[in-house]
Amino acid sequence: MTATSEQLTDTRLRDAVWAALARVVDPELDQPITDLGFVRLCEVRGGDVGVRLRLPTAFCAPNFAYLMTADAYEAVAGLPGVESVDVRLEDHHDAEQINAGVAAQAGFADTYATEANAELDELRRTFRRKAHTACLERACRRLLADGWQIEGLADLSLGDVPASPEQSGLLRRRADLGLSTSPDSLLLVDDEGNPVPAEQVSLRLRFAQAVRVSIDGNAHFCRGLLATRYRETEHPGEEDTP
Repeated sequence: MTATSEQLTDTRLRDAVWAALARVVDPELDQPITDLGFVRLCEVRGGDVGVRLRLPTAFCAPNFAYLMTADAYEAVAGLPGVESVDVRLEDHHDAEQINAGVAAQAGFADTYATEANAELDELRRTFRRKAHTACLERACRRLLADGWQIEGLADLSLGDVPASPEQSGLLRRRADLGLSTSPDSLLLVDDEGNPVPAEQVSLRLRFAQAVRVSIDGNAHFCRGLLATRYRETEHPGEEDTP
């Protein structure tokens, strides 16, 4: 049976919505919510988009849950062809409050008026710093495996990192922090863009490794919790969509 133009339009828009959701990351795990299996449903009918999110436990931190739900809403609402957006978090102890705040675009502070005294900008920046640190360690580990010596890393630039997932990940995290992504920029900088002295490179990389292992370990743990909680497919958002 030949697909109608309306069905093709819905399919194209759904692909765009899924791609937008793939750019939304869990702030603590620094991985896309689509890869983590947090998107249960992604439905497109005409210009109306419905997204359902779920997390590994019902008591995941409300600030993290709010960030992901609000980011998903913003990512989808800005797409061409989208007329209405309904993004909801399910099976969470604060789902009703979070969903109402996101739908009203009230912000975290107004959504939790009696419990929060500020927005989540600083929390977001804290996790962006951690993500940058972890990605820096991955890039340096790649360089060391390619034969570079640790004492020479302080003099390398971003252009010395070969095209790879490690390079693209590091560039994105640097951009998130407002750091230079020019190929001529020094590779080893701190979260403020200051060069890491040669005598501190080894210590910096040991710290970065600890951060990276923590992030990767938490991501593995959360995947396990989600699979145990729902016992469904690895990427339920794609499988469950009509």
